[in-house]
Amino acid sequence: MSQPSPVRRKANSLAERYRELEARLADPEVTGNPNAYQKCAKELSSLKGIMEAVRQLENLESELANLAEVSKDSSAEEELRTMARGELEDVQERCDVLEAKLEEMILGEEEGINRNCIVEIRAGTGGEEAALFANDLYRMYSKLAAARHWKVEPISFSPSEVGGAKEVVFSLIGEGAFGALRFESGVHRVQRVPATEASGRIHTSAATVAVLPEAEELDVEIKPHDLRVDVYRSSGPGGQGVNTTDSAVRLTHLPTGLVVTCQDERSQIKNKAKAMRVMRSRLLDRMQREQEKDISQQRRKFVGSGDRSEKIRTYNYPERRVTDHRIGLTVHRLEEVLEGDLDEFLAGLQERYREARLAEEAQKQS
Repeated sequence: MSQPSPVRRKANSLAERYRELEARLADPEVTGNPNAYQKCAKELSSLKGIMEAVRQLENLESELANLAEVSKDSSAEEELRTMARGELEDVQERCDVLEAKLEEMILGEEEGINRNCIVEIRAGTGGEEAALFANDLYRMYSKLAAARHWKVEPISFSPSEVGGAKEVVFSLIGEGAFGALRFESGVHRVQRVPATEASGRIHTSAATVAVLPEAEELDVEIKPHDLRVDVYRSSGPGGQGVNTTDSAVRLTHLPTGLVVTCQDERSQIKNKAKAMRVMRSRLLDRMQREQEKDISQQRRKFVGSGDRSEKIRTYNYPERRVTDHRIGLTVHRLEEVLEGDLDEFLAGLQERYREARLAEEAQKQS
C-alpha cells in the first residue's frame, strides 16, 4: 500500500486536532473560562472545512477500494466489471480534485492567507524622489485592490513637500488580501530621471513595504499596563479642526518598544482605534517572525527571507522594465504594473512558495 502524501498526512494531523478541540469544548474547565472557550471555538471553526474535506476524501477512498475490488473480481459479470472500471476513473478524478483543494486549504490555514492586511509604505533612500515613489506604490496597490474588489481604508498618511508620501499606512479589506500580497514586503527600488533633474541623469531611489496580517483581539492580548497612550494636536493638512484639539494618538507598547501614531481622523477615539489595529497587527507579525526564525533554507531559496531590508523588485523607467529578483521574473510593461497589474508576479511567487512548502513538509515527514 502506498504511503499517504505529505498533504494527506498533514490533513490527518489537523483532523486529529479538530477531534481534540471538540472534546475540549465539552471540558468544564474550558466551558467555565470564556477566553479559553472562545479561543478553542475559533480554532475549531477554522479547521471545520479541512475536517469536512478529510471526511469526504475518506468516503471517496472507501468507494475507490470497493470499485477496485469489483473491477478485479473474476467471478463478477464482465458488464459489472466494465462499469466498475469506468466509475473508478471518475471517483479517482474527484479524489485528485479534493486533495488539491485540501492542499490549498492547509497552506491557507497555516499562513492565515484569508485575512485582511495592513500595508505600510515608507520612503527610503532618495529624499523627495523616494517619497514620490512611495506614493506611486500606494497608488499601485490601490489600483490592484480596486481590480480585486477589496476595500482600501487609509490609516495614516505623512505627506512630503512635493506631493509624495514619507509614510503611508492603510488596510486592505477583502477575501485573500494578505495571501495575495504577503510577499510584497521588502525594498522596492526605482530607477528613473527625477522631474527636478536638469541633466537627465537616472537616479536610484527606494521605498520599503511591509504587509502585515490584520490581527483580531483574540490573536494578541495587549495588557493595559503594557501600553502608553499619548495624545497631542494633529499637524499638517486636514482642514478645520487641525491644531485645535488633542485628537492625534501615539501608542507605545512598552515590552517591545513598538510605536504607532495616528492623526488622520478628527476624533481621538477613532485615531486610537486605528492605531490599535496597527499595533495588534505589528505584534502578531512579530510573534510569527519569532516562530519562523528557523525558516527552512528551501523556503528562503524560493521567496527570500522576508526581511524588509531585502531588495525584492526594481522598477526601471527608461527600459519600462520591472524585475522581481527573488524569482528572476522580468517584464517590460512598467505602466501596466504601476496601474495595479501585478498578477504575473503574485502568481509566480505563490507557486514558488507552494513548491517550497510542500518540499519542506515532505522533508519533515520523511
